[in-house]
Amino acid sequence: MNKHVPPAAAASVAFCCAALLLAAFGTALAGEPPPRTRGTIERLDGDTLTLATRGGQKVSFKLTPDTKIVGAIDAQLGAIKPDTYIGTSAAPQSDGTLKAIEVHVFPESMRGTGDGYYPWDLDGANTMTNGAVGALAGTSGRTMMVKYEGGEKKVVVPEGTPIVAFEPSDRSIVKPGARALVIAPKSADGTQATAVFLVVGENGVNPPM
Repeated sequence: MNKHVPPAAAASVAFCCAALLLAAFGTALAGEPPPRTRGTIERLDGDTLTLATRGGQKVSFKLTPDTKIVGAIDAQLGAIKPDTYIGTSAAPQSDGTLKAIEVHVFPESMRGTGDGYYPWDLDGANTMTNGAVGALAGTSGRTMMVKYEGGEKKVVVPEGTPIVAFEPSDRSIVKPGARALVIAPKSADGTQATAVFLVVGENGVNPPM
C-alpha cells in the first residue's frame, strides 16, 4: 500500500540529503580542490551549461541530478552571529591574521561544507577558511575567530568586503546573464566536464568567491 508523504516532509528529507552530499563534497574540496570556473551564464540547453569566462572563453559543463545548485544573495555583516557557519577567501597578513576578500554565509543545512583551511585561487586571496564563527570583536565586530576541525583563524573583515548568503536552489535560477561559479573536476578522457557544484548570483549578485 502506498503511503502519502506530506510535501513538507518530503522536501525536508530531500534538503537533508542534499546537505549531507554537500558536506561530503566539501571534504573533497578541502583535500584536492577541483578546477573552478568563474563567469557569466550564456545559456542552459538541456543538461549543457555554457559559461562565458572572465577571460572571454566559452566553456560548457554537463549538469546532472547530482549537481548541487546554490543561489548567492546579498547579505550584511550583521547576519553573522556567533556559531554562524561561514566561508571566507582571504589573504594572510604579517601579524598572522587573515584579511577577508569576501565572506559567504552558509544556511544551517549546509553546515560543515568545505570545513577547514586550504589554498584558494581568487585574485588577491590565496586561502579559503570554512568554519563556525566564534566571538566577534574589534571595530563594529569586524574581527572574528573562525573555528574548523583541527584549528582556527583570526579573520578581519574590512569595510566594503563583499558578503553573500548561500541558499540551496535548483535550475530555475540558472539564467542567461547571471554570474556563476562552477566547480567541475576535469574529465580523464577530455570530454565535457560534469559540474558537481554551481553557485549562481541572484538579482545581479556576483558570487565573490
